[in-house]
Amino acid sequence: MGFGRGGADLHLPVLARARAAARQLFGDQPVVVCDPSRVLGARPGLVTAAGVAEAAALLDPEDAVAHVCTPPTVRAEVIGELAEHGFRNLVVEKPLATDTDDLARVIRLRRKHGLRIAVVEPWLTSSLTARLTELVRGGALGEARSIAIVQNKPRFRRSLARSSHPTAFDVELPHGVGLALRLAGNARVTHAAGFDLVVGDVVVPRMGGARIGLRHNSGVRAEISSDLMSPVRERRVTITFDHGSAVGHYAVSADDDHSQLTVTRNGRREHHVLRDDSLTEWVVRAYQQFRGTGDQHARSFAFATDVVQLLSVAKNICAEPVVPEVRGRAAVAARAH
Repeated sequence: MGFGRGGADLHLPVLARARAAARQLFGDQPVVVCDPSRVLGARPGLVTAAGVAEAAALLDPEDAVAHVCTPPTVRAEVIGELAEHGFRNLVVEKPLATDTDDLARVIRLRRKHGLRIAVVEPWLTSSLTARLTELVRGGALGEARSIAIVQNKPRFRRSLARSSHPTAFDVELPHGVGLALRLAGNARVTHAAGFDLVVGDVVVPRMGGARIGLRHNSGVRAEISSDLMSPVRERRVTITFDHGSAVGHYAVSADDDHSQLTVTRNGRREHHVLRDDSLTEWVVRAYQQFRGTGDQHARSFAFATDVVQLLSVAKNICAEPVVPEVRGRAAVAARAH
């Protein structure tokens, strides 16, 4: 469901790799695609449907997995329509919802229809995340004290073309907040900021970037930021320990499947390059869990709701409008940090 960039350029090729890597998990039928926002023409190797009802008639909804790749603002609506037509296994793009009202609707739909919902979170199956988790929990560098996560990329064309995401908090930060929770446990929001995307005289509110600070129950402080006007792409996490540090770089696009880790202890640096096709690994695991009994995605669903709730708090903190006269200065100041 949804055949824009997320569906066509991300989920479809990753699903093809997953089917090749774990053939026993998948049938050999072609993928059925539809998009509620437009009519799809014929697509080689795919079956196109005009809507959910037609898609349900082309396959067995109870035995299928529906990938929800529509914009986050219509998540609840699309999930509801899929549920009404008998689909029970759903892969849903992040974020699960854009606010707590939509989140409540999704939770009600899940309970009412017995849905099994897997929210896309490839960073949590990443080999880099596994190594970072080992460092945090193993104690070789002492206690973790702070986490800084930076997710920068230029996103001018998509932000200027349409508002598929309502704010910069909905683009990259769901990954970063989820990573911080995985590494350091439950947290509360301490501060947040958002700024506009500015190109000449054109302003797209709240799409220039965002920042959120967390205080974890473990005592760790995390700072997560995303600049969508950055000239470079970067997905970096820095963890400061009592006796050293770890700097990880996640792959910045689908063009490569490696991450990197630099660990510094006692003045010595160790650098590692890691094979890390995390999204393909995540899809394979998700389908394995769909094949199991009960709802094996229940824990990760609860985790995804925690991410949405923290992001909702952050949005509320900085929901006041930016004063037009100082908008440009606010954007520059936010980027400077």
